Amino acid sequence: MAAGAALPLPGGGGAGLPLRPSGAAGRPSTCGGSPERSPAPGSAAAALEPEAGGPRAAGCGEGGGGGSPPGSPPAAAAAAMRSEPLAWPPVSAQAAALLEEAADLLVLHRDFAAAVEKCEAGCDSLGPGPAPGTGPGSSAEVKCSLCVVGIQALAEMNRWREVLSWVLQYYHVPEHLPPKVLELCILLYSKVREPQVMLEVGSSWLRDQTNKSLPEYGSLLELYLLHVLLPLGQFERAEELVRGCDVFDSEQQLAFLGTICESRCQWTQREEMHSAAEEQQDAATETVLGALSQKLLTMLTLLRRALRSMSSHFCLLPYKKMLLATFLLYLVVVRLDPASPTSLPFIYKLVQLFRQAWTAVFSPIHRPPIQD
Repeated sequence: MAAGAALPLPGGGGAGLPLRPSGAAGRPSTCGGSPERSPAPGSAAAALEPEAGGPRAAGCGEGGGGGSPPGSPPAAAAAAMRSEPLAWPPVSAQAAALLEEAADLLVLHRDFAAAVEKCEAGCDSLGPGPAPGTGPGSSAEVKCSLCVVGIQALAEMNRWREVLSWVLQYYHVPEHLPPKVLELCILLYSKVREPQVMLEVGSSWLRDQTNKSLPEYGSLLELYLLHVLLPLGQFERAEELVRGCDVFDSEQQLAFLGTICESRCQWTQREEMHSAAEEQQDAATETVLGALSQKLLTMLTLLRRALRSMSSHFCLLPYKKMLLATFLLYLVVVRLDPASPTSLPFIYKLVQLFRQAWTAVFSPIHRPPIQD
């Protein structure tokens, strides 16, 4: 994430305090802040940016309460919020101060580890479980903002695998997650191609009766369908979820069912192409292995013939005469004096034996047959 980038906080009604410096110091974003600049592409933090053309800009729009109203640009709304800072209640004052410090560490100093520590300290000061209150400046809003900053810092350090467990240690169960925190987690794990992490978490949140009354329920259900269920091939589950949802009208249900059907067709085509590619690869592998096996068998046959010829050749050699010649040579060299007249008969006999052995070994009869 580039220095000064804003946290892409989807789904909030107000502009909030953007995570980018204004003048001398930056200010933390509330849980309903609006994005001002996207993180640098290629980093894990860029996963928190909604895709272009995504479901209502990743949760904003109908049912999500996202975006600024017409005639109120995000920059103007952010400037208004900076000119009129929120009045934190006493119970949230310490957590709010830690939130501002974490935002400064994240945006200005780029000390992501210290930002995570500040967010953890702020969440610990608010206590475990869902914080009371829902309005701006409430404990719940501060805790949600702390989690958003913590998620961004963990993503910047490429520790996105820890995000879900880190958030759940402060909310304990998926049903208590704030809508905007759940949305960021879905977008993050979808971008890093790990949507199965959010499969059961999103399902538990959507089944909760309390969450069904939230205005963000429809946008989160749509996000869950498009970024979790469909990429995982959970088409039957997606159809059941759409048909059993009271938030969508008949036209929206038909549109979603059409999207599910189209995704199913694309999934089937990809499976067929993958199967065909695997069959071609297997056929090519079998062909290569067959050629190698044939060459190996040919080489083994030639080696067996050569060994057989050599063994038959050595079996025909006159070993007795060669041993006798060796023994006589030993007697002549070691025991006898070649200059003595008594040793001449033995030397003459030895020469004759060597000639006979030479003739026997290198005669055409004992030469190995030449194989065509």
